[in-house]
Amino acid sequence: MKRSETRILTTHAGSLPRPEQLINLNRARLAGETYDARGLAATLRQSVAEVVREQLAVGIQVPNDGEFGNATRAAVDYGAWATYVFERLTGFELPTPSEMSASGWRAGPGHFQFAVRRRDEVAFDRFYNGDQAPSVLSIPRPVCVAPVSYVGEEALHADLDNFKAALRDVHPEDAFVTSVAPGSIEVFARGQNRYYPSEAEFLAALGEAMRVEYHAIVDAGFVLQIDDPGLPDAWEMLTPQPTLDDYRAYAMQRVEALNAALRGIPEDRVRYHICWGSWHGPHTTDIPLRDVTDMLLAVKAGAYVVEAGNARHEHEWQVWQDVKLPAGKLLIPGVVSHATNVVEHPELVAERILRYAGVVGRENVMAGTDCGLGGRIHPQIAWAKLRALSDGAARASQQLWP
Repeated sequence: MKRSETRILTTHAGSLPRPEQLINLNRARLAGETYDARGLAATLRQSVAEVVREQLAVGIQVPNDGEFGNATRAAVDYGAWATYVFERLTGFELPTPSEMSASGWRAGPGHFQFAVRRRDEVAFDRFYNGDQAPSVLSIPRPVCVAPVSYVGEEALHADLDNFKAALRDVHPEDAFVTSVAPGSIEVFARGQNRYYPSEAEFLAALGEAMRVEYHAIVDAGFVLQIDDPGLPDAWEMLTPQPTLDDYRAYAMQRVEALNAALRGIPEDRVRYHICWGSWHGPHTTDIPLRDVTDMLLAVKAGAYVVEAGNARHEHEWQVWQDVKLPAGKLLIPGVVSHATNVVEHPELVAERILRYAGVVGRENVMAGTDCGLGGRIHPQIAWAKLRALSDGAARASQQLWP
């Protein structure tokens, strides 16, 4: 994994805006409608090549494939980072209408259940029920009813081949591919496990299945980014509301499952991304970063991608004044955010980078985004934010390497 040795390197959290043609073809496929399979494959390959060129053109030095192989159903789609995996795993089916309308989602044997509504939604019910509420696709949560195994090799290798082809004639500093953590798969499915006797066995099965994907990404020569918003985000979704100690025990079980799934992969080939959910809401019930930092650092990764650019979490750079980043590790703070349509000024971006460099060391910082920009803000704004990120990193670099 490259480090910021002579300048602040730039990257992002993963998802980038999809072309309309790709969205429309995937929408038809996912809806069970007639679609052009060859046309979809060709469009996906061409789109990946274009998005790599666009990233490099705006100054992103560590690009990815935009997560284009993760099908979206519309221009706004907050769930593609996780929903893609249910096409690659056996053992899941969609719930019946009566199950979907039930008062809660079972978490299997254990103390907690997943509530239908987040505590943020309860606290701001008039906002979430009103005209200004964020527009989010309604996606049924799959239920585990049989053994989980990985069967997505064809789609996975198509994604990796498309990305390799896109990189053939360009020379980025590095390149990464995202994959979802076992704990976040469980959170996305709202803990709907009817097959495994315990949460621990369910998590272990998810981890063993996802090992196929993790190893394939690294074996293909890419840095693996694990997406795990479930680590902090489940805090405000569990009912009854857990104590902090209970929640930490819950979350640490999921960290251990992830580490088991990562065995055999060098830490310096892994980035670990957390966030507090990418929907546009108040987020007043987010658990503080300070309460999960030790669990974040317990993940066997070489870099940690954290939210740092939005109004709810920007102040948490101060956490790193007290928590020492382990030797040899990288921090990738989000210096532009998916949570606002305002495009950050490069001077503000530089200021954010300089804060982190002053605390953990310039060589230990890479500039990133809070969360994926694709499917969350307008494409024009997303690309403007990435340009601001790159311009801000250049300004910070001038001060850090005078």
